[in-house]
Amino acid sequence: MNRYARHIHPYIEAELEAARCAEYVGKTKEAFTHLERAHVLSQGSTAEHVRVHWQMLRSALRQRCLGEAAGQVLRLVGAATKTAVGLVPAGNTGGANVSAFRSMPIAPDLQRLIDAARDA
Repeated sequence: MNRYARHIHPYIEAELEAARCAEYVGKTKEAFTHLERAHVLSQGSTAEHVRVHWQMLRSALRQRCLGEAAGQVLRLVGAATKTAVGLVPAGNTGGANVSAFRSMPIAPDLQRLIDAARDA
């Protein structure tokens, strides 16, 4: 695990746990928002990026969202093959509801975490 991944991991894990908790009580939109936040944080590490897309795929399957699940399969391949060479659009939230090639603004609180993990 690279230095960025070690430092960002707890924040990704916190977002994934928040997603699990929200989904458990039926708040699927809130759960997806946490998965998107985890995705933005994960983009600097291949292992974390793949892990987050795997969780997004599992969530889509549990919700029986076939379009989202299909999108996540494609994104898993992309995360595994493109992250290490920097071919990820910064800030992209990772869901099938947005283009996999679209850069997006990063929430200020997430940007602070990303910057701190990169500088650590």
